[in-house]
Amino acid sequence: MDTQKRLHENISALADGELPHSERELAFAALDTAEGQAAWRAYHLTGDVLRDEADGTLSAGFNAALAARLAAEPAHEVPPFADGAAADGSPLAPGAPTDKLPESRADVILP
Repeated sequence: MDTQKRLHENISALADGELPHSERELAFAALDTAEGQAAWRAYHLTGDVLRDEADGTLSAGFNAALAARLAAEPAHEVPPFADGAAADGSPLAPGAPTDKLPESRADVILP
């Protein structure tokens, strides 16, 4: 078993109060690292959620991280339709190919 996985399992068992005494020294050493502390918080938060005890607050950087991820998402465009109009009602450009366009707006949802 890989060492990181083993450390995470030990931290999880420690958080649950199920880690044998003989393995606690390794778990406490792992808690001295940033990754170990993050795992400890994650396991406690998971336990709180499962017990319906979570307070519902988000981390300080959550809004900024979400905004950054959304900004990195590619833009999705609705295709124009064979009736000669784009989804916003504007006409297709003259000479635009129409052989592979959906026949109606319903065809985009219901192929």
